Amino acid sequence: MDITLVKTFLEVAATGSFVAASEQLFVTQSAVSLRIQRLEDSLGRPLFNRSKAGAVLTPAGTEFERYALGLIKLWEEARQQIAIPEGFTKSLTIGAQYSLWPRLGFRWIDALRAEMPSLSIRTELGMPDRLTRFLIEGVVQAGLMYNPQLRSGLSVSKVSDEELVLVASWENPSLDQIDGRYVFIDWGAEFTQAHAIELPHLINSGLTLSLGAMAAEFIVKRQYAGYLPARYITQYIDAGQLHLIPNAPHFPYPAYVVWRDDLDAEVADVARKTLQETVEKATRAQGEVITKLSEISISKQIPILGG
Repeated sequence: MDITLVKTFLEVAATGSFVAASEQLFVTQSAVSLRIQRLEDSLGRPLFNRSKAGAVLTPAGTEFERYALGLIKLWEEARQQIAIPEGFTKSLTIGAQYSLWPRLGFRWIDALRAEMPSLSIRTELGMPDRLTRFLIEGVVQAGLMYNPQLRSGLSVSKVSDEELVLVASWENPSLDQIDGRYVFIDWGAEFTQAHAIELPHLINSGLTLSLGAMAAEFIVKRQYAGYLPARYITQYIDAGQLHLIPNAPHFPYPAYVVWRDDLDAEVADVARKTLQETVEKATRAQGEVITKLSEISISKQIPILGG
């Protein structure tokens, strides 16, 4: 059986739409339809009830979904095992969202390589939906993300309490300077709600980005201000490209790790240990940013004697 057909089936099942599946797979809708038709012809049963509202699994499709997941898992295990380079004995594929790579994911890789030199490591980049699909299919064995989805065969635990802080790309910024230069970065429903309470006058800035930490580059190069993860922007602050805004509220944004339950026991032990060590180091870096923010906020509140 063509594994591409199985992957296409799972994508349609997950999205409930041939159109959405085609966008996720970067193929045309007709290609998706043809693949599903070929799969249905091979199995001799319709797998989806199609309508203008989308695609819903038939009883046969629901039954086949369990086997499809198993087929993908076996395929990925075989592919990864065969792909292990000479001199390495085990493999691990890690997926993470963009902003979790620089200060966490890359350092985790460093720790893994130091702790287990015989481990071959691959990486994937994506948003939670994509990473979750990869975890379910066995493409990825561990994923770092902000909004995890709990599914059968996966375990979720909080990695750290990220902090979103307000920064600007010009020196000595203040809250009263950012009107007209503020970018609202969409960090999800909880952030939006808390932001509306704390900074209601900035909620409709006229410019909204759903790019996560990638928005840092936009802000740096265009004289804007916006909320970004404290841990991620440490590099920009150290380089003098971004500056903390005194007296601005900061918001919690927890990060999580999602594991496949069937991860090799030895690899799992090493991965968990090194991730914990990496998080502890990264948390100290974030703490320095929050401490600095508190210090400059206090200093801005103290009147200058003789001024």
